Amino acid sequence: MTETTKTPSADTATRGLIPLPLSAARALLLVGGIATAASAFLKWTWTSEFPGDLTVTGYPGGLQWLTFTAGVLTALFALATYGIRGLGWLLPARNNAPLVLLALGGFGTTWYTVIAIATKLDGLANLEPGGWVAAVASLLPVLGALALPEQHGETVKDTLKAYIAKPDRIPAAAPTSAWIQRAVITVVSIIGLAVFTYGIDTEYGELFVGYLIVVVFALWAMHTAGLVDRFSQIVAANRSFALAMGFVAAIAFPFTQTDDHYANIGVNILIFGTVALGLNIVVGLAGLLDLGYVAFLGVGAYTAALVSGSEFSKFSGVQFPFWAAALAGAAASLIFGVLIGAPTLRLRGDYLAIVTLGFGEIFRIAVNNMDGQSGPDITNGPNGIPSIPDLSFFGFNFGNPHDIGGITLGRFANYYLLMVLIMALVVLIYTRAADSRIGRSWIAIREDETAATAMGINGFRVKLIAFALGASLAGLAGTVSAHVTYSVVPNPYQFAGSTPPNSAFLLAAVVLGGMGTVAGPLLGAALLYLLPEKLVFLQDKSLLAFGIALILLMRFRPEGIIANRRRQLEFHETGQLDVPDTETLSDEPAVTKTGA
Repeated sequence: MTETTKTPSADTATRGLIPLPLSAARALLLVGGIATAASAFLKWTWTSEFPGDLTVTGYPGGLQWLTFTAGVLTALFALATYGIRGLGWLLPARNNAPLVLLALGGFGTTWYTVIAIATKLDGLANLEPGGWVAAVASLLPVLGALALPEQHGETVKDTLKAYIAKPDRIPAAAPTSAWIQRAVITVVSIIGLAVFTYGIDTEYGELFVGYLIVVVFALWAMHTAGLVDRFSQIVAANRSFALAMGFVAAIAFPFTQTDDHYANIGVNILIFGTVALGLNIVVGLAGLLDLGYVAFLGVGAYTAALVSGSEFSKFSGVQFPFWAAALAGAAASLIFGVLIGAPTLRLRGDYLAIVTLGFGEIFRIAVNNMDGQSGPDITNGPNGIPSIPDLSFFGFNFGNPHDIGGITLGRFANYYLLMVLIMALVVLIYTRAADSRIGRSWIAIREDETAATAMGINGFRVKLIAFALGASLAGLAGTVSAHVTYSVVPNPYQFAGSTPPNSAFLLAAVVLGGMGTVAGPLLGAALLYLLPEKLVFLQDKSLLAFGIALILLMRFRPEGIIANRRRQLEFHETGQLDVPDTETLSDEPAVTKTGA
């Protein structure tokens, strides 16, 4: 038998979409990146009516800084293709996808700005020559990137996918010392804090959209280059140090702010991220679809409001210290979790989801009717419990500004730092539980409950523990939420709504960020809270935006933005070391004994 080999046809040859020599394509990419960055120093419009003041020559403003950043990144990666010493680490996979994506990011940001100027100021006549120069300059790297040689597929779609695809194999990094790895983690933490701070401090919607374009394409480019994989390996080897640096960066955030409003956004992101992390235990680890989870946040919030000394509370003479109120909120949510879970967790799938959805609506309707007329006088009905006093912990009043190191921290900054500490506790509980014997039982139940039960796992007890632990973490976050907002009302605790918190928001945060991970729900909560906050036009269409985002995610990255390794292997077969390649000597299918 002779071995047959396939020779690539003309349609699958390695060439660029644009017929240019390789040297010309690289030069066009480099020159275009430099020109894009330089165009940010020109005047793009004549009037300051467009936000960001793009009327100054010699100094970028607003969206021009994003164009400058995209141009610099494109030029750096283009220089890496020339083998310049010290830049080779930018392209460990030696592929073209990062170059294409960075060029598209700069092009998208620049052209979005030009179109936004023309739309807001009613016409292209409001563009100065600098704006036209920037538009043309940002097109040059795209042309250069598409002229780079790439393996062509059988269809145009396959060819375009090849230009943005990540290779199945990333070359292993050279061994490095521990202090270098920790230095890399420190630098990445600083850059991450700066990028997050810039995004949360954006003052108008156009700037935030441009910020999203640059960040998404830059992260996508680094993913396809293999940089994310290499950084993940460094984090895995220094897990404790990486976690510590993450919390140091989180603690440093309020010290970078001059407006307490942005600290308010930060504390709400942490509250909802904490609740999403609790839901991740139920959905991501145990595989239980809970559509009424926000009710446990409400139980914790109402419990804290009742015992925190509000004059409108039924127990107005009772004022627990913070630690007691937090324990009371967590305990009340845990009890409700057990009471709801015990009779319902024998159900599976859609039936369990329907029951939990009913529980969430029952909670909202019940607290709405406990006004002394439709029911017992406990929650003050639709008016809720207002005038919840600020926390005071060991003489530290969270409602007063405090000077630390010459920097004034306002009310929301104080609560933000408190939530960072609570988040650290929740992450510790989550990781310990996930890595324990009970955590492995949750995963076994999620994968196949029947098989897990046959192996001796008590499915009901394991699921009840997950339900109760997730509920208690949500209740703990609810106790802080009640003090941050000064009041507790029934309306937010529903399945779906235009503003968080609601069960659909929390579930979308877990799925979008990545089920079964620690950072995934936090990232999902940050994105889903920031988008309606920064993009005002999305506030009434948030459910539509969430639905579109989830559909796109299920199509292109079903494991979530931050993928759990196990779930990534479930959805993608490429790059797996444990799946052998089966090859035959010819294109004919292999013949087995049965078919002989």
